[in-house]
Amino acid sequence: MSRHSQDPGAPDAPYLSFWRERHLCTLTTPRPDGSPHVVPVGVTYDPATRTARVIANKSSTKVANVLAAGPEGARVAVCQVAGRRWATLEGRAFVRTEPEPVAEAVRRYAERYERTPAPNPDRVVIEIELTRAMGHG
Repeated sequence: MSRHSQDPGAPDAPYLSFWRERHLCTLTTPRPDGSPHVVPVGVTYDPATRTARVIANKSSTKVANVLAAGPEGARVAVCQVAGRRWATLEGRAFVRTEPEPVAEAVRRYAERYERTPAPNPDRVVIEIELTRAMGHG
C-alpha cells in the first residue's frame, strides 16, 4: 500500500488485505451547510463492484445527510487507521432501502466484523460508488 491514490476497482494486495482486517472506520458526510459530519462506522469494501457499504438506521444523521444531497448522491469518504497504516475510500453515496441490498450489506458486515448485527426493521445501507482509493502502510 503506497501513499498514492489507487484505482478503487484494482487495489494492490496490501491495500485490499488491510480493508479485510477488522477495523473501526469513520464515515464523513456533508451536512446541508457544507460542514463535515464524521462518525464511527463499520465499512465493507468490494473492489469488484467499486462499492463500499455502511449499514445504518434510516433515522440517523448520516442517512439524512446523504438523502439531503439529492439524486446525484453525496460526496463522502470512509477511512480506517491502524497505527501508521491508513486507507481512505471516496465516492458518491446513495441510501438503499430495498431488502436485497440491505441483506447483502449485513452479510458482508458479518463476514468482516465476525458478528451479525441484531435485526433492525429500520436498517438501510449507504452504498458508496467509489471514485478514489488512497492510503499508506
